[in-house]
Amino acid sequence: MKKVFAVAVVLCSLFLMSGCAFAAIEIKLGHAINEQDVFHLAALKFKEEVEAKTGGEITVLVYPNATLGDERNLLESLKMGTVDMGIITGGPVINFLPSFGVLDLPFLFTSPEHAYKVLDGSIGQDFITEMERLGWKCLAYGERGFRNLTNSKRPIEKPEDIKDLKIRVMQNPIYIDSFTALGANAVPMAWTEALTALQQGTIDGQENPLNVIAAYNINESNKYLSITRHAYAPNLIMMSMRMWGKLTPEQQTIVQDSAKTAAKLNRDVDNEKEAEWLQQLKDAGMVVTEPDLTKFREAVSSVYEKYEELYGRELIQSILDTK
Repeated sequence: MKKVFAVAVVLCSLFLMSGCAFAAIEIKLGHAINEQDVFHLAALKFKEEVEAKTGGEITVLVYPNATLGDERNLLESLKMGTVDMGIITGGPVINFLPSFGVLDLPFLFTSPEHAYKVLDGSIGQDFITEMERLGWKCLAYGERGFRNLTNSKRPIEKPEDIKDLKIRVMQNPIYIDSFTALGANAVPMAWTEALTALQQGTIDGQENPLNVIAAYNINESNKYLSITRHAYAPNLIMMSMRMWGKLTPEQQTIVQDSAKTAAKLNRDVDNEKEAEWLQQLKDAGMVVTEPDLTKFREAVSSVYEKYEELYGRELIQSILDTK
């Protein structure tokens, strides 16, 4: 009888261990951009890596085109744990984590490498720690890129050329303040709404990296492109802390490493294709200007003065000095 009991215990243990090892986990990953964008390439790379490294133990379902909500809604859903993962532009994060807004200060970063050193270093890690308290596990910083200005009215050569243009910006107070300081009528709205507003002419322009401008054929509604590189926008490959807590330590390592691989792909594609995207837009008929940015930087000095108290001169200077 004791032998039978012992065998039963062993079999039960093996069954439970097997069940734990092969329990299927399904991760729903949403983003607000279309399938031509690097966000989607990064999402597919993450899916490929995770599914291969877990032998199908974890499957990743990718939902582009704001199917699971626009970026602000995705952040809220991740916070509540009703969406598992998202790839989200950094801009809307400020609505939940105000300190993250320091990265949105205009003309803060001089190059992609400058931004990477800040994000991948101690400053970026401090933000990741803060995000965990909000219910988000930031797995890696990818890239939206340096943002540039388009409009349907005129070429932009100097700050005065922006005066009174209705420019869509992200739902982010620093972007609103920056474009207001430049003389624009800043109109915050979700990207899905902005596309319709551009087509209908209810706004004059928008600001985004070249990859977005090309992927969404912004040239069809905006003739003029100005290479202002006024802000660098990371994206965040994020998981809900609720989903993160369901993973074993081994699975967490795979998910983390896969996100970093996807983020690197995202950055590499942006850097490799920037010239190609610019030429594509020129070929599509966009009039491209590359203004001297000295006066633009002077025009937004009031934005730094306003936010210095919030973020601290030391942090801002630390970012500026990181090379």
